[in-house]
Amino acid sequence: MAGTEHSRAPRGLDRGLDPQGCIEREGSLGRIPQAFRPVVATARDRILDAFGTRLHSAYLYGSVPRGTARVGRSDLDLLVALRQEPTEADRAGARALDEALDLEFPQIDGSGTLLHSRTRLLSDLERYDLGWFVACLCTPLLGEDLAEYLPHYRPDSLLARETNGDLALRLQRWRKQIEEVTGGASGDAATEKARRSLVRGVSRHLVRTGFTLVMPRWNGWTSDLHAMAEVFGQYYPERAGQMRSAAVAAYEPGSGPAVLRCYVDDLGPWLAEEYARVHGVKASRP
Repeated sequence: MAGTEHSRAPRGLDRGLDPQGCIEREGSLGRIPQAFRPVVATARDRILDAFGTRLHSAYLYGSVPRGTARVGRSDLDLLVALRQEPTEADRAGARALDEALDLEFPQIDGSGTLLHSRTRLLSDLERYDLGWFVACLCTPLLGEDLAEYLPHYRPDSLLARETNGDLALRLQRWRKQIEEVTGGASGDAATEKARRSLVRGVSRHLVRTGFTLVMPRWNGWTSDLHAMAEVFGQYYPERAGQMRSAAVAAYEPGSGPAVLRCYVDDLGPWLAEEYARVHGVKASRP
């Protein structure tokens, strides 16, 4: 059963809303820590080289433009909007870009580039998922800002459903990935790295899903995972400890398979069921 519903914020936490009650865009180029500025400058130039005239716009998101990135611990998150649908050659170019940046700059612990077409990002189907992501969580780096074509967003149930209402489908994929990363020999460096990456990714997604479950009741937005876990715990105190642990693992991932098993056998299924009960299921994609 959910805990008592109230809207008390964790101490010092800004709700991230403008005076009209809409989610404010987070991050800016001015907030990028000095240590990460060479990484961003190089990424900008190489995006132009990799995609040329196919490029519509590019964005940063995550801890780097928020100014909270940690040297040697944080990854570089990029989103590239193309004028047409991405091809296999485009995806190969994005992977090459990420691998080169990760190898060249010890400041980052990996680089990840999302590729989508302008048409998809502005589509009705993605308006409350990828569209919201661009408008509220992405910082413009190159080209025309697609946020100019998107609405202002409130932390309501529609946004909750369309951003994270597909957890049941993700659980199926995670189970397959867990089998892949737990099959390697103990102590194998590549296997350990893959496990840690999966723990970090799944932990982040579960914490964000837990937060958006209660987001309309709390009426606000934050991208800080620890704050997300605390807000969630106000409404579901019986699961608060698990969510706090997931927030820790999202920043400092261990490689133990037991953590992943707990996610897909306990916390994840419960969260997917509760999410569907409260907000419904995300609209299906092709």
